[in-house]
Amino acid sequence: MKSEYLERILKARVYDVAIETPLEPAARLSKRLANRVLFKREDLQPVFSFKLRGASNRMAHLTEEEAARGVICASAGNHAQGVALCARRRGIPALIVMPRSTPQIKVQAVLDLGGEIELVGGDYDAAYEHAVKLARERGMTFIHPFDDPEVIAGQGTIAMEILRQHDGPIDAIFVPIGGGGLIAGIACYVKALYPSIRIVGVEPEDAASMHDSLRAGHRVTLARVGIFADGVAVRRVGEETFRLAQQYVDEVILVNTDETCAAIQDIFEDTRSIVEPAGALAVAGLKKWVAREGVEGKTFVTLNCGANMNFDRLRHVAERADLGQQREALFAVEIPEKPGSFRHFCEIIGTRNVTEFNYRYTDASAAQIFVGLALAGGVAEKNRVREAIAAAGFPVVDMSDNEVAKLHVRYMVGGHGHGLTDERLYRFEFPERPGALLLFLTAIGERWNISLFHYRNHGSDYGRVLAGIQVPPATEADFLRHIGELGFNFVEETMNPACRMFLGA
Repeated sequence: MKSEYLERILKARVYDVAIETPLEPAARLSKRLANRVLFKREDLQPVFSFKLRGASNRMAHLTEEEAARGVICASAGNHAQGVALCARRRGIPALIVMPRSTPQIKVQAVLDLGGEIELVGGDYDAAYEHAVKLARERGMTFIHPFDDPEVIAGQGTIAMEILRQHDGPIDAIFVPIGGGGLIAGIACYVKALYPSIRIVGVEPEDAASMHDSLRAGHRVTLARVGIFADGVAVRRVGEETFRLAQQYVDEVILVNTDETCAAIQDIFEDTRSIVEPAGALAVAGLKKWVAREGVEGKTFVTLNCGANMNFDRLRHVAERADLGQQREALFAVEIPEKPGSFRHFCEIIGTRNVTEFNYRYTDASAAQIFVGLALAGGVAEKNRVREAIAAAGFPVVDMSDNEVAKLHVRYMVGGHGHGLTDERLYRFEFPERPGALLLFLTAIGERWNISLFHYRNHGSDYGRVLAGIQVPPATEADFLRHIGELGFNFVEETMNPACRMFLGA
C-alpha cells in the first residue's frame, strides 16, 4: 500500500495551482523548546491552505464528461477555496456546500473565486450529507475533502517537499487532523522512505474523531464537535484515511483551546503571520509532546496548514493565549469583609502585574474576589502564589482551567441571586450569525423563567450564553427534553464551583 501511494504522490498534479511552500526554521520557538523546529508554511498557498493540493490532483483526473457536468463539494472553507480556484482555472461549474458556521472570510473567498455557495447546517457533516444528495440529483462529481486516494496523494506532496528541502535527520512530523487526508498522505510517503520518522497527529480535545477511532479500533462518530478550530471540526474521519492512519500514524495528541491560541501566538512571533486555529494545532501538539517527553536537541517539523482567520476572532485568541502559555493565572479568593483585608491580599500578590480584579460586596461576613495575575515562572509560580494565598488564611480556588470561569464568570462577578428557587445554570453554544441571539431566546421559550443571562461577543464564529433558568422539579423532564431538541450544544454548570462561588447557583 505504501508503494501504491508513493507512486500516486510522485505522479500527483498539483503545481498548476499550488506552490512549493518553504520549510522555515522557527528560531524563537526552537530556542524556547531546546529543539530545532521547522515550519512547513502551507499558510502561504494561493488560498492560504494546503487543501489546494488535494483538490487540484483530484480534479486533474476528471474526464471531459465529468468536467462538463460540474463539480460539487462540502467544506468548512479551505477545501472549498481549492475546488473553486481549480474549477475557475479549468472553466468547470462548481457548487460549494458550506456549514452556516463557516467564518465569513472563507465564504467571501469562495465567492471571489467564482464558486456558487449553499450554506447548510451547523457543521461539516450536515453540509456533506446535503452535498452528496445534490450530487446524485444533478449528476455532478463530488470532490471529497479527504476520503479519496487522489486527494490523499495531493496532500502527500507536502511530505515529498519536506524530505527534499531538509538535508538531515527529522525526528518527528506533527500534522493536524480533520478528516485525515493530510496525515494519511504525509504518513504514507514518509514511512515508505524513512520509517524511523515519527508521525504525530494533533486534534482538538473537542473534535478528537481520529484519536477516539484509533483507540476504539474502528471509526467512531462523535455526537458533536467544537467549532473553534473549524477547519478540523469533523465528527467522523474517512474510511480510507482511518485505514492508513492505523498503519502509519504513530500517535495522536490532543490539545485544548488555550494551547491552540498560544500556538497561534508562537507562530506569529516567529513569522509575523497569523494562522487560523486549525493551522496552529501542529505547533500546540509539538509543545505538549516535547513537555511530556522531555527531549532536547531533536529536529521536528510542524504543518502550519491554514491562515483563513477572521480578523475579529483575534480578540478571543489574544485573551486565551496567555493562559495557554501559562503566562496568566486566574484565582477565586474569599476574604473577610473587614478593614485591611484588601491591603493584606494585595501584599500577598506583591509586585506581580494584575491583569484582572473583580469584586462585589456580598454580605457582611465575606467578599469574593476574582483576580487575574501575569506570570513569569509558569506553573511553578502559579502554584507558589496559590499556596501563599492559602497560607494567609484566604480560601482560594485556581480557575485557570475552568472554562465557564474564563468565558463568563470573570465578566459577571458578584451576581448572587438571593431568594431564588430551583435555579439551574446552563452554558450554550450556537452559530453566530445575524439574529442568532433572538432565535436562541425564542427557542428557549417562555415556559421557564430566565433568572440569569450572560452573553458576550467573543469575536468568533459561535456565540456563548450562560443562562440561569428556574426549573421546578415537576417540569424537569419536560425541560431537559425541550433543550435537547433545540439542537444547541449545551452543558449544565449548576454545580460548577465558579458558579456556586460567584453566582450563588
